[in-house]
Amino acid sequence: MYEGALADLVDELGRLPGIGPKSAQRIAFHVLGSDKADVDRLADVLRTVKEQVRFCTVCGNVATEEQCRICRDPRRGDELICVVEEPKDIIAVERTGEFRGRYHVLGGAINPLDGVGPDDLRIRELMMRLQAGATKEVIIATDPNTEGEATATYLALMIGPMGLAVSRLASGLPVGGDLEYADEVTLGRAFEGRRLIQ
Repeated sequence: MYEGALADLVDELGRLPGIGPKSAQRIAFHVLGSDKADVDRLADVLRTVKEQVRFCTVCGNVATEEQCRICRDPRRGDELICVVEEPKDIIAVERTGEFRGRYHVLGGAINPLDGVGPDDLRIRELMMRLQAGATKEVIIATDPNTEGEATATYLALMIGPMGLAVSRLASGLPVGGDLEYADEVTLGRAFEGRRLIQ
């Protein structure tokens, strides 16, 4: 539809996750209409991120140094490790202000249909961390979907013989939600994860 550099830009933007053809086109025309200084700043930031941001050698989170700020933080306890699929999941947990332990990023979830098995994830690194002996509990915070559940089950089977407590984040009804709009799976999980209030 377009030619030259504009077509290349639309194609490259369309390869980004969550960006469809129409969004790619809108963004491309926004860039085309932007000041050169703004476009240069965006290009510089993209280059800088690619050159300076890496993955933490301990937990797999994003970092600008060898270790991320959470792994360097002496106020964090080693007794709890929260296992997540991706670095962006750490941000969601951190926003709650409820967790003061350490993290471990798997880099995805077990998904045989896409050819992702346990050896493709950072499970071996997790097991080595757990063998150090400082951890008392592993909280599995994988997504509540088929792949996340398969990953959680696999991790529980691997960690169980080590004698550590293994827990899974509760799932169920959102705060402010109505029962009539909850699907059967969500409502079933809410019943399974119920807790006593008195």
